Amino acid sequence: MDVLNEKLSRIKLLLTDCDGVLTDGGVYYGEAGEEFKKFGIRDGMGVERLHNFAGITTGIITGELSPSLIKRAEKLKITELHLGVKDKPATFAEIINRLNLQPEEVAYIGDDTNDIEVMKLAGITACPADAISFVKEVAAITCQAKGGEGCFREFAEMIIASRQKAKTAKPANKVIRLNTGTKIGPGEPCYIIAEIGINHNGSLDIAKQLIDEAVAAKANAVKFQKRTPEICVPKDQWDVMRDTPWGRISYIDYKRKTEFGYAEYATIDQYCKKQGIDWFVSAWDVEAVDFMERFDTPLYKLASASLTDFPLITRILQTRKPLMLSTGMSTTKEIEAAVNLVKAFDENYPLLIAHSTSAYPCKPEELNLKMIQTLSSNYPDVPVGYSGHETGLATTVAAVSLGATFVERHFTLDRAMWGSDHAASVEPQGFQRLVRDIRDVETATGDGIKKVYESELGPMKRLRVNISEEYKEKSLM
Repeated sequence: MDVLNEKLSRIKLLLTDCDGVLTDGGVYYGEAGEEFKKFGIRDGMGVERLHNFAGITTGIITGELSPSLIKRAEKLKITELHLGVKDKPATFAEIINRLNLQPEEVAYIGDDTNDIEVMKLAGITACPADAISFVKEVAAITCQAKGGEGCFREFAEMIIASRQKAKTAKPANKVIRLNTGTKIGPGEPCYIIAEIGINHNGSLDIAKQLIDEAVAAKANAVKFQKRTPEICVPKDQWDVMRDTPWGRISYIDYKRKTEFGYAEYATIDQYCKKQGIDWFVSAWDVEAVDFMERFDTPLYKLASASLTDFPLITRILQTRKPLMLSTGMSTTKEIEAAVNLVKAFDENYPLLIAHSTSAYPCKPEELNLKMIQTLSSNYPDVPVGYSGHETGLATTVAAVSLGATFVERHFTLDRAMWGSDHAASVEPQGFQRLVRDIRDVETATGDGIKKVYESELGPMKRLRVNISEEYKEKSLM
C-alpha cells in the first residue's frame, strides 16, 4: 500500500468546513429574507457510506450560524457540529482530545484561507476543485469535483477504498523492532525474558544480582512490575496484617516496601544499559505508566489480570511503545476485545500476544501450549509468545518449538526465598539451561528443506548399496 493510501486507511474522523465545501458557496434568500444553503445530495450519501462501510464519523467546523446547516446535520445524524467557530485549530484540538484520537487519525476538507492553519494539524487533507490557490498548496488531495458538487463524496470514497484495500492486503511483516535494535517475530531468535517482577523483595542489591545472573544466562531482557499500591490494593485489604521480612505489617505497607521508586529504577536503567540487557515492566495502573515514561524502555507488558482494563491499555497505547498482552485467566472474547481496542487505536500498532495460564505454579495439563498456534492463526499479523508459570523447563522449550517468538519465566536467586512468586520461578542455573536448550531447538529446527549433509557421505559409502550419481563422485572421494 502506498503512503497516501496508508494515511487514508488510518482515518477515523472526517472534519469539514461548510460553505464552499458542503455547499456551492452561494447564498439564497427566502421571501422573508431568511438565508438558505444549497447542499449536494451526493455528499449526504458520502456521510452515510463513511459511517456504514468504514465506521468513520463526520464532523463540521464552520464559522457560520446557518439554520439550514443545523437541519442538514440533523438529517445526516452529524452530532459533531461546531458552529460560529472563530478559532478552528483550537476546536480541532478539543475534538481530538475529547475523542481520544491522534492527529493522523483525522482528515479535513477546506477551501478558504481560514482553513489553512487547521489543515496543517490534520493527518491528511483535501480541498474542492474550486478552492483558492493557497489552500491547494496545503491540501494533500485536490478533488476533481467542486464544492457542493460532490468533492466531499469524492474524498469519502477515497477513504472507504483505502480501508477496503487495507483489509484485503497481505498481513504486514509481523516482526517488531524494539528501540534497542532487537527484533521479535517469526524468523528471529526467540526473545527470552527473565521476569524479576517483585522477586527482588524490595532490595536493589538483589535486583542487581538478578540482572547479573540474567546476563550470565544470556537472556535478552529482564522485566519488573510497577504498581501504585494505593490504586492496585483494594481498600478492604489495606489493614490486613501479614508476617513479612520487615516484621508483622499491614498489607498496604508490605506492598509499598516491595515497590521501587525513581531512584531505584534510575539505577536499574543505568545498570542494564551497562550490562547490555533490555529491561521493561508490567505496568498495573495508569499512574505507573506515567511514572515509567521517565525511562526509555523498549516496550510495555500488560499482565493477564489487566487484559480487561481498557483505560490502562489506552494509556499504554498513547506512549506508542510496543505492547505485550498476556492472556491468562481470559476468554477468547476478552482477548478479541483487547486486540480490537488496540487495532481501533492503530491498525498497525506494534502488538505482541503472550499465551499464558494464570496458575502459580501451573500444572502441565493446564498449560494448553497449542493455544500458541491458535493465537498465531487468529492473529497472523501479531507475534505470539508464551508466559509460563510452571515448574520445570521442558514445557517452555516446547513452547518455542510450537512457534513462540518470545518466552517469559519468573526468575529468582533461590526458590526458597520469602515471597509469593519465588516458588514458580527459575533459579540461575536453570535459566542458563533454559536459554541453552531454546537456542539448541532453534538451531535444530533448520529450514525445512531436505538436504544431504557432508557428515552423511561417509555412512552413505559404507551402508548404501546404490548411491545416486549426484553423490557417487562426492561420496567416494
